[in-house]
Amino acid sequence: MTDESAISGDPLSNDDVVDVLNDLLEITRDGRKGFLACAEEVESASMKQLFVSRADSCRDGEQELVALICQYGGTPADGGTAAGALHRGWVHVKGTVGADSELSMLESCERGEDAAVAQYRKALKQNLPADVRAAVQRQADGAQRNHDQIRDLRNAAREQKS
Repeated sequence: MTDESAISGDPLSNDDVVDVLNDLLEITRDGRKGFLACAEEVESASMKQLFVSRADSCRDGEQELVALICQYGGTPADGGTAAGALHRGWVHVKGTVGADSELSMLESCERGEDAAVAQYRKALKQNLPADVRAAVQRQADGAQRNHDQIRDLRNAAREQKS
């Protein structure tokens, strides 16, 4: 997902590593909460299962990030982002007004995954320690797979509507 030659400069300090990891932790929490919000709003059992499964993957990522943050002497952030909270609120508003179609929820999830993929790409441009880089790359690959799966499901849902 990243070009190793684009990484330059001195390795990050532990504090800077913790900052990068906390940014990822917040976006990962946003993803977990967003997937759970979508699971609450859809009626299809298969879509609920998909969203809950993606939320579980995010939870696993959170746990890995928390361990790394502690390993590097930091304190894990205790929340998500303001943008993530607004996004989840929008998902619930759509559900409340009856716009809780699978397509609508998939579109919302895809926007959230776009943000996650971008955050991971930004992190991978940093000169991270090897163990952190490996974990971030693995999670970035997972975020990209989530994005692609959600995008493909969204495209299929769009085709069914037309």
